[in-house]
Amino acid sequence: MNITRWRRNDVYDPMRDLERIQNEINKLFDIEPSDGVSGLFDTSFSPAVDIVEHEDRYEVECDLPGVSKDDIELAVAGNVLTIKGEKKGEKKRENGGYFRKETWSGSFQRSLALPQSADGEKIDATLRDGVLRISLPKREEMKPKRISVSVA
Repeated sequence: MNITRWRRNDVYDPMRDLERIQNEINKLFDIEPSDGVSGLFDTSFSPAVDIVEHEDRYEVECDLPGVSKDDIELAVAGNVLTIKGEKKGEKKRENGGYFRKETWSGSFQRSLALPQSADGEKIDATLRDGVLRISLPKREEMKPKRISVSVA
């Protein structure tokens, strides 16, 4: 029986316990990290996204390194922006397999709820240096209006 004693300096890390449980489940189902997944509870790839609000538009930046513009599909339905795509996997090395592979390949999808003020009809997108930039102008009626005040 293994008994762990806590000292005042020890900090409990629940992620360590979850990782241990995941490793035990992986052993139970014979899942090896070399299979391309690190565990039963891995999710499919979801690209990182930043949304910046400007006075006249919203700008979405999505990190998609190694993805071709021909492999990206954008759709707007209501106030939901969907980014779909696929990163083609590299061919295996001629001299053997990977010693370590941390890059991803395969299909991905990301859906984002947009503010009501975004105009999905006038969407503009560019892909440069692995970053997809999507510009969504604000609807005219939703843009802030400046009203001058006169002194009487």
